[in-house]
Amino acid sequence: MSHCDTWIPKARRKKEKEAKIRVALAGNPNVGKSVIFNELTGGRAWVGNWPGKTVEKKVGVSEVDGLELEIVDLPGTYSLTAYSIDELIARNYIVDEKPDTVVNVVNATALERNLYLTIQLLELGSNLIVALNMMDLAEKEGIKINVRKMSQILGVPVIPTVAIKHVGLDELKETIVKIAGKKPKTRKIVDYGKTVEREIEKLSRMARELGLGEKYDCRWLAIKLLEKDSEIEQKLLLINNGCRLVEAAKSSRIMLARELGMDIEEYMVEKRYLRIKEIIEACIEKGASPEVSLSDLVDYAVTHRVFGIPVMLTILYMLFQFAFTVAIPLMDLMDLLFNTYLYDLITGSQLPSLLKSFLADGIVAGIGSILVFLPNIVLLFLALSFLEDVGYMARAAFVIDRLMHKLGLTGKSIIPLIIGFGCNVPAVMATRPIEDEDDRKVTALVVPLMSCSARLPVYLLFAGAFFPAYQGFIVTSMYLLGLFLAIGVALIFRKLVFRGPTSAFIMELPPYMIPLAKNIKLKTWERTKRFLFKAGTVILVGMLLVWLLSVTGPQGFLGSKALEDATLLEKSWVGILGHLFEGVFKPLGWDWRAAVALLFGFIAKEIVVGTTAILYGATEENLKTVLNSVFTPLTAYAYMAFVLTYVPCLATLAAIKSELGWKYMLLALVYELALAYFLALGIIFIGKFIGFR
Repeated sequence: MSHCDTWIPKARRKKEKEAKIRVALAGNPNVGKSVIFNELTGGRAWVGNWPGKTVEKKVGVSEVDGLELEIVDLPGTYSLTAYSIDELIARNYIVDEKPDTVVNVVNATALERNLYLTIQLLELGSNLIVALNMMDLAEKEGIKINVRKMSQILGVPVIPTVAIKHVGLDELKETIVKIAGKKPKTRKIVDYGKTVEREIEKLSRMARELGLGEKYDCRWLAIKLLEKDSEIEQKLLLINNGCRLVEAAKSSRIMLARELGMDIEEYMVEKRYLRIKEIIEACIEKGASPEVSLSDLVDYAVTHRVFGIPVMLTILYMLFQFAFTVAIPLMDLMDLLFNTYLYDLITGSQLPSLLKSFLADGIVAGIGSILVFLPNIVLLFLALSFLEDVGYMARAAFVIDRLMHKLGLTGKSIIPLIIGFGCNVPAVMATRPIEDEDDRKVTALVVPLMSCSARLPVYLLFAGAFFPAYQGFIVTSMYLLGLFLAIGVALIFRKLVFRGPTSAFIMELPPYMIPLAKNIKLKTWERTKRFLFKAGTVILVGMLLVWLLSVTGPQGFLGSKALEDATLLEKSWVGILGHLFEGVFKPLGWDWRAAVALLFGFIAKEIVVGTTAILYGATEENLKTVLNSVFTPLTAYAYMAFVLTYVPCLATLAAIKSELGWKYMLLALVYELALAYFLALGIIFIGKFIGFR
């Protein structure tokens, strides 16, 4: 998507359709910024990563009077101090890209916290509009805001909005067009006192003399240098004479610390909050509000130290029941469509056998293995989007944080781990909102230990064949085993690899909201689309590779019969690979065919069952009987544990590589292979020791 670098006059813009007004949305987390983004763009958005970062970037378009608005949803941040990746991305975008307008979305019920970012955006020299969101909730709490007075004090337009009801958004768009491209007025929103202002002016003058006024607001630059902003200092050291400005700022800091008797950064933060207090006193009148609201009563139950976790487990159980139960008929329909009707249509056609096998066994089988589980994934995303928009998921993270912190994780890790029970691919992507890099990496690395829905067919097959009276217990044990392993691995990683302290978990609990169907639909579609693209392409390519290795061998092309004839398959490249690994798996009591099934599972876990049937020459009806002749209950349970823990599927590895890079993808590959092998070996050893076979 292209960006225009210079402002085009209004008359010319009307003639040139391709011209864009670039708008940045900035605000704290949970202020309704995403709702405003979705309402303004109507779902016309693109999702990617910020250059060189793993933080999600959302860009959308809107139109006002024939003018196109290019809207960028900046990461939610509480400040622009550049302590976190999100803060750095938001600040650098405004400084470097210079959007025509910055819309600061503010929660009208929490002005003291939200206006801190507003103050920093004004100091940055942004062409600002304040969208005062959640005005309906403010009124319910008895908060009366003099919007006109606030606009006069801040010196920028202030638009009252209720985003979920589209209230004020038309006025917001009109204001964006009205002020876009106008040079923001130079303003001193905070007076830091005579002594500090003298040093700010001195450093500002030096910055102008160095020609930095074209890129930066020189007053803001001086303030950042006094606050010892390391990123700004590093940038200045790269330009001619920039070191003079950095050294001058250092001298000013030392002198001010001596005169003020406190750290200059703490002093400036204190001054900003005093200014915010003045603004609130001038603009806000708070009336009487109910002593205990319904929201307070609900929060007492769902965030209770004792009852909070049982409530969370109940809600999550209901979520999974909904996703799995409702999806069953839809999954059966998809299976029938792809793996029966479409497959039979191709295999029964008059196409050449090679092309027929390529289409049926390669493409249709590959796409089918993804889409069979799509209803389950979509419903899971739908349920999670509903809980997020209601406001519960933030509370779930808050409740679990105490336990997660002891285990070397953060409360925000719970959301990716929950998603991992549906699919590991979007779960790895869901680690992006975790600000601390170590926390995010540990979470992404243990997510594959969550039993995704693709593993479930393997569990059901082996549990039904070897433990028919205890199927539910055996399958549940796999889910619990994965969770306990994730906890253990996280602790080890925290002790040996990521030794930094677990970050403190500070989260604002958003107000409970009635979710909009449109927003839930957009969230669900966005996540589903990403899942299909990330997982679908990788699995399809992987399936075609496995198909090619299965129908060819040292003797040349074996034909599609190799997929039905175990003896012929043994002569294929896949069969040869299986025999290479046979010695490795012999201590576990598995033959080469079990090894090849695991190899197929590396592409996608859901095809292990079909591969097992082919390799053992069994039909769906007698597969359980055949398995009983080659596995024992003990080796079968060890096989299930291996499927749980060994190499994540190709799509998950691709997601880890995308999020963390090659090094951590290889770490995930190696540690899970080792863990799976020694876990299975341990199960067999302990099982035999206590008398199982």
